[in-house]
Amino acid sequence: MAAEENKRVVARIFEALNARDWDTFTGAISEDYVNHAFPDARSREGARQMMDMFFAGFPDLHVEVAEIIGEGDKVASRGTMRGTQTGEFMGIPATGKPVKVGYMDIWRFEGGKGVENWVQMDMLGMLQQLGIAPSPGQ
Repeated sequence: MAAEENKRVVARIFEALNARDWDTFTGAISEDYVNHAFPDARSREGARQMMDMFFAGFPDLHVEVAEIIGEGDKVASRGTMRGTQTGEFMGIPATGKPVKVGYMDIWRFEGGKGVENWVQMDMLGMLQQLGIAPSPGQ
């Protein structure tokens, strides 16, 4: 049953992000948390700072989870993030443009808390939508 509970925790993590409920978000991850896609996101505080960076650039950011699959101590999810870049994001000045970015991630759990996270996002697609990178055919 651990996989089912871990799937519920991942769902709560994304619900907490959408609600900006930092207590629930940080309470669902271990103090030893490591995000392998964002090397600075190590620990609960690092995870919170990473999300603060996203919300500073995209204050209306919302994650739509399409699927959550779990087995053993791992849970995978996929979905779409949407938001409008009205603030600076990773050194990119605000463009005012909306983005729709697909993501997939895998979580590893220990003791009911997320301890590791591997994330893949369509960063090129996001940069193209922001007008930073050329789109195909340009």
